[in-house]
Amino acid sequence: MLGDIDKGKLPVHIAIIMDGNGRWAQKKGLPRVMGHKAGMEALKKTVKSCSDLGIKILTVYAFSTENWNRPQDEVNYLMDLLVEYMRREVNALHKNKVKIKILGEVDMLPDQTRTEIEEAIELTKNNEGLQFNIALNYGGRAEILRACRNLIKDLEAGNLDMDSADEKVFSNYLYTSNDPDPDLIIRTSGEQRISNFLLWQGAYSELLFVDQLWPDFDEAVLHSAILEYKNRSRRFGALK
Repeated sequence: MLGDIDKGKLPVHIAIIMDGNGRWAQKKGLPRVMGHKAGMEALKKTVKSCSDLGIKILTVYAFSTENWNRPQDEVNYLMDLLVEYMRREVNALHKNKVKIKILGEVDMLPDQTRTEIEEAIELTKNNEGLQFNIALNYGGRAEILRACRNLIKDLEAGNLDMDSADEKVFSNYLYTSNDPDPDLIIRTSGEQRISNFLLWQGAYSELLFVDQLWPDFDEAVLHSAILEYKNRSRRFGALK
């Protein structure tokens, strides 16, 4: 489907808000947790598709700072599912030269979850293929506030001059330091909001809202989204 597209025009960085797992399960008369399990399979396929296409960075919204407010059983299942994903997939990801990076405050995660994440990061840290960013215990506002605090600390310590604190410098204090901003942000399930995701980085991202629930997101939907991106004109506030 992408054979006739100039690979140079593909988005460098794709970010996805993976929404609709619970509704997918409810439509099928299944427990919500089964939707999350199906969503894990969709994630596995999407990572492979992005890697095969030569996308440089894929960022997915896996668990927000607000998700702690969900029922405890569901939160526990999501944490266990992440452990399962890392254990099942990390060797295959490493073999395919995927580099794993976490965006968010991992200190609040359960010990076992944090251990699996740290081991996956260590194993894949030198890989030069797809960079796979997992936004975990992540919130855009919390990220900006954290960046402000760290920037102020450096100003007070004399490590940074106030006049040099421009947008580029501020970006270095974000979790995505050294990453290009997302070219395309996709949200599944038909909802049309960004839900506290990459608020700074997404200032000029192309937004695409698709009707498919996340477990139904597949290579065809990804390709369609990329084609839609290719046909848009990005002006970044200037004239074409």
